[in-house]
Amino acid sequence: MEINRWHKIIKMMNLPEEMERLKTFHGHLGPWAVVGYRMGQTARKKFTNKLWVVVYTGTEPPMSCLIDGVQFTSCCTMGKGNIKIKDDNLAMGMFYDEKAILEIRLKDKWRRKIDSETTKENEEEISMEVFQAKDEELFRITKAESLIEDRIVKL
Repeated sequence: MEINRWHKIIKMMNLPEEMERLKTFHGHLGPWAVVGYRMGQTARKKFTNKLWVVVYTGTEPPMSCLIDGVQFTSCCTMGKGNIKIKDDNLAMGMFYDEKAILEIRLKDKWRRKIDSETTKENEEEISMEVFQAKDEELFRITKAESLIEDRIVKL
């Protein structure tokens, strides 16, 4: 058991450079920040022009840590005003430019895993699982016709 513990410690000391940078930016390396990192990274592959995003996490940690990851990779930042936060408790971002809207939503099995299994002791290990997962494993990615708030019918 002691060897296994040391193996995990050594493994966590050798984070990929981009995860070390995210850890420095965010203050620790948790899976929600990495989910946001991956969302922003995925959106950047699809959009080459100026980008906006609406993130539906709300502002309560730990899920709101996703916002830092999105800012880190998407170039959508609070300072530039091209990111909005909606208080819907969804692990989802809607990324858009002048031509298209892309909904990137964390798959339920990943949300359950993060919510039920993450502890301070294993957060970097779970973060690395998120970091290494393929986009299609991690997310449901769909094109949308409009943002969620634009779809609400006002009575």
